[in-house]
Amino acid sequence: MTKIWTRRDFIRQASVAAACTTWSLVRGGGLIHAGGEPELKVGYLPIIDSAPLLIAHALGFFQEEGLRLKKPVRVRHWSTLMESFLSGKFNLTHMLFPMPIWMRFKHRVPVKVLGWNHTNGSAITVRGDSSIHCFADLKGCHIAVPSWYSVHNVILQMGLREFGLTPVIQPQSVPLAPNEVNLFVLSPSEMPAALAGRKIDGYIVAEPMNAIGEMKVGARIMRFTGDIWKNHPCCVVVMREALIHQHPVFTQKVMNAIVRAQLWITENRHETARILSRQGGNYLPVDASILIKAFTAYDPAVYGDMGGTGALHHPEWQMERIGFQPWPYPSATRMLVEALSHTRVEGDADFLKTLSADGVATDLIDDRFVTRAMEAVGGVSKFSYGEIDSPFHREEILSL
Repeated sequence: MTKIWTRRDFIRQASVAAACTTWSLVRGGGLIHAGGEPELKVGYLPIIDSAPLLIAHALGFFQEEGLRLKKPVRVRHWSTLMESFLSGKFNLTHMLFPMPIWMRFKHRVPVKVLGWNHTNGSAITVRGDSSIHCFADLKGCHIAVPSWYSVHNVILQMGLREFGLTPVIQPQSVPLAPNEVNLFVLSPSEMPAALAGRKIDGYIVAEPMNAIGEMKVGARIMRFTGDIWKNHPCCVVVMREALIHQHPVFTQKVMNAIVRAQLWITENRHETARILSRQGGNYLPVDASILIKAFTAYDPAVYGDMGGTGALHHPEWQMERIGFQPWPYPSATRMLVEALSHTRVEGDADFLKTLSADGVATDLIDDRFVTRAMEAVGGVSKFSYGEIDSPFHREEILSL
């Protein structure tokens, strides 16, 4: 099970990282080479949220920008990824969007979001032999989330509240009231096995864990998250604020490569799956057939609520199972911040109720580099989910 960070753990790690950052940039770990530009150090979780970072490496987009780097490093847990980012082992990674909010505004870690890494790409998955077909059926269930600070936890709790259910955080041995749903954190890679072993009733997580559940353990997708919050952000691209300020050219090169990768993925989904798979570059320890399903399987005839399983209510939205769009719409940031203030998490979360949605959208996001990178590949119209006449703005659509 994923390590749960306490406030003391995080502050201790953040203090060590802050004390070491300047020294490491000057002397440490090969972060600076002879030309004065940082070495790019990429860390990631083995989920397809990380695809833009991995494809940018696999196809040489980072290298074509003149960046020096090794193969991205895979870790199993979100806590490990954050810890490695804080210590300087990684200077570029993807994180669940609420994570940098927690880091910057609760613990004053100088992290910035440079753009969205992907949209949608997650689902609520339950046992195939269960009677769970909608949010109302989750009463009395034990559901795993990948992190308290995740869009998954936010969307799940939105649905529970809408149907009169109460999310609780307690040991699984404690009996639940009829209207309660117990939530706890579990590493994404452990979720399918836990479901198969009947240790949990369901999970909400990124791909390919939902596709693995379908293909390996007979699980059923209850609902796609992108069918609840249309084209929602999930993982974002993060870097340290000091690195951005000290090396803006480096930062621009990084975003150029990531945006190129996002565009390439949208046009080459099957090939992306092959490259990332065990049979390809082994960036993800998953068979290509599973990744192809995770990237492409979104057929209303299979998943729709008219003759399908009911996981997909809005085929008219005409989306993919996962999307790759880099522009960080402020409206989505504001909606996420507002939703977080109503979301139960473990530990002290009083800071969430004091956040200004507009303030977070302004202070956390640095969109200068992604804007230039999008212009270089043809402009926002290549990706836009916004209004035709105002492509940098959109209306957030929620349908529980």
